[in-house]
Amino acid sequence: MVSKLTSIDHFNKMLEDNESIFVFKHSETCPISASAFDIYNNFLYERDMDGYYLIVQEERDLSNYIESEFGIKHESPQALYFQNGEIKWSKSHQDITLLSLADAEE
Repeated sequence: MVSKLTSIDHFNKMLEDNESIFVFKHSETCPISASAFDIYNNFLYERDMDGYYLIVQEERDLSNYIESEFGIKHESPQALYFQNGEIKWSKSHQDITLLSLADAEE
């Protein structure tokens, strides 16, 4: 199941409560983002995993926080994998595939 992140506090709580999480930064106005978001959702569904997303137009503060806190250049769409509170993997645009998402966990 994919859940929407709604604040910096919500994001930090998810990092604290989970050993590892996937986060997807989604733009509602970009067709590439829509396609990548479908891939992300399919990946989570196939593995019966929970994941998180944020809509960059609605959560600009959170998107900027992730960029500054973890040193990850903002892109949209962007898939991120965090483990033990640290960024381990990031892909954007057409590099977000079922295979690349699966590789993130290895």
